[in-house]
Parts: sequence; structure tokens; C-alpha cells
Amino acid sequence: MTDSAPAPDQTPATATAAAPGTAANEGPANAPASAEGSPPPAEATRDHARGRRKGAGPAGAAAPQADGQAKTPRAPRAIPPALEKLAELYPQLFGAVFLPLKRGIFQDLLAAHPDLFEREALKLALGIHTRSTRYLHSVAEGRQRHDLQSQPVEAMAPEHVHQALLEVHRRRQGRGGEDLRPKLIGRIVRAIEASGLTREEYAERVHSRDEAANAVLAEALAELAALQAREEALLRAYEASGKTVAEFADMYGMDPRSAERSLHNARQRAAAPAPAPAPAPAPAPDAAA
Repeated sequence: MTDSAPAPDQTPATATAAAPGTAANEGPANAPASAEGSPPPAEATRDHARGRRKGAGPAGAAAPQADGQAKTPRAPRAIPPALEKLAELYPQLFGAVFLPLKRGIFQDLLAAHPDLFEREALKLALGIHTRSTRYLHSVAEGRQRHDLQSQPVEAMAPEHVHQALLEVHRRRQGRGGEDLRPKLIGRIVRAIEASGLTREEYAERVHSRDEAANAVLAEALAELAALQAREEALLRAYEASGKTVAEFADMYGMDPRSAERSLHNARQRAAAPAPAPAPAPAPAPDAAA
């Protein structure tokens, strides 16, 4: 799959591995992600920049040790000039709010500013930006891709939403604290529902060689299957009841809006055309022939 920036073999060696669904270097659904628990360069650079604007001290400065010795603070990573220029030119895309970028945005930027951006510097800036956790959040939310005018132009592929969900979870979980796996499962369930794909179609799109990711996928698919079975049973009970939705919800102690949503989902699945049957296998050649 191609995307906005040059092919992966042209990505600078200094950039972290490609994040899912990024505009700078978009790969297949099982493309590698950046190192677990370590934020990408863009996070450090932007956090430091925000700290300077607020008058904060150096990002990452350590507290004094018990013996009175202070650790030498890690030098903050400088924000690439090309990334600062992008935020200046396109604040709706690279400013306070990050929006997913359309595929081909790299070429669009070079065409719009042929004398402003050096090709390799722009490639690096886009790579840092699209590997940031803030950008991945926007992808994980399933937002559409946007052009340089901040107009939505393309839906985000389900496999890119899925991989962004996994990567954001991995970074959060790497910081320690509570087990975030249940939240991840719930978000994947909602992503499957939003994709419009069947469980089987979704699994085929996002299955990878990462067994841990596949285990999470299997758990989410099982949870969704149970949810859909409950919704279908609810629809059958509702249709047999002769009640209004409000009356039916009250009978079962449900929120009317939740009941309406579940009934709507079940009706949609019931009305969806059945998948075409697989072609019959070709008959074995006649041994006598």
C-alpha cells in the first residue's frame, strides 16, 4: 500500500519504525511499530516546546537524589525546523489538534511549496509527526484523512485504525499502572462495529504475525459475537412482546436509548445480504479418463 511519503526504503534511518496508518510511511496492517514504552521523537519535542511556552523548566529534568546529587537532565530533542514550519503553515493539521493526513500528502506539500521544503527534511518531519502518540490517537478514533485544506477526503482503513489502537495501548501500558487490556478490547469491539465489516472480514483484514496481537483480536471478536447474540435475542423478545421500545426497555430495566441501539444493530445485521457462498470445488478428474 502506498501513502503520502516515499516508500519505506527511503525513510531516514533516524526515524522510528512506521506507525500504523501514518501518512509518512504507511505499511500493511502488521507493520512494525516503535519501541514499546518509549514515546516517539515528536512527543519529546512537542512536550518540550509546550513546556517552554508555559515557562516550565527543561523537559525531563530529574529530581535531586537522596545524596543531594542531581542527575544530569537529558537534553531535549530539538523540533525539526520543517515540522515547525508545517505547524505554522497548517495549524489545523499540525497545530493544537492533529488530523489524519491523506495519502499523498508528502507530494502535495512538495508541489505546494517547491522552494520551501528540502525533500529529506520534509520526509523526516512527517515521519516524526505521524509516529507521535497524539497523531495515533486521531487515527485510532477512526477519523477521516484530510488534505492540506483540512477537508476530509478519505475514510481511514480499518486495519490502520486497529494497528493504531494496539500501538497507543502498548505505549500507555508500558508506563505501568492499571491493566488497560479490557479497555483495549472494548475499543476494538467498537472499531469492528464502526468498520461495517463482518467479524470474519475484519479478522482477515487485521490478522498479523504478532501472536499477542492476534490473541487480543480473538478476545475482541469473541466479545463482539456474544454481544451480537444478546442483541439478536433481544430483538426476538421485542418483536414477540408487542410493546413499544420504551415499554419493552422498562420491562427489562434497560435504558430506552440503549435498547433502541441494540435493536437497530440487530435489525441491520438481519437485513444485510448473506455473503456469497464459496465456489464449489472442482470435481476430481475421472480416473478412467
